[in-house]
Amino acid sequence: MRFDLIDRIHELTPGKRIQAVKNLTLGEEYLQDHFPTFPVMPGVLMLEALVEAGAWLWRVSTGFSHSVIVLREAKGVKYGSFLDPGKQLQLSVETSESLDETTQIATFKGNGEVNGISTVSARLTLERYNLKDRGPELAPLDDEILKHYRTRFLALRRR
Repeated sequence: MRFDLIDRIHELTPGKRIQAVKNLTLGEEYLQDHFPTFPVMPGVLMLEALVEAGAWLWRVSTGFSHSVIVLREAKGVKYGSFLDPGKQLQLSVETSESLDETTQIATFKGNGEVNGISTVSARLTLERYNLKDRGPELAPLDDEILKHYRTRFLALRRR
């Protein structure tokens, strides 16, 4: 299953920080099982939302130069209050590293809050690459993925 957990990007300063939101609704498929009588967003998906925000920051900062950005490591993960349907998870991710063309691995600090109360925080290490580096025949897939992300970014920034 693939997730697109970011609903809106409110602020993005390339190479520095991003502020985004995830609106949790009862219609989220995973809430049927987590938990049937007390639906809350799973902690691992709150962490995934931070990873996605960090990936958007990196993508935009480098002009969408790499098709794949993945979580390499999560450290110091802390969970706070529950996130239940009807709430909005405010995500803030920043980096103090230089996100240039030579950087393949970068660290980010992320925090998620609901009404000023922390729900998740972590230090994330992300890694990026292009599929064509693993096999030249995959270059067209890189192009397709990057086109998807450029289009998705425009929708996320729409006001």
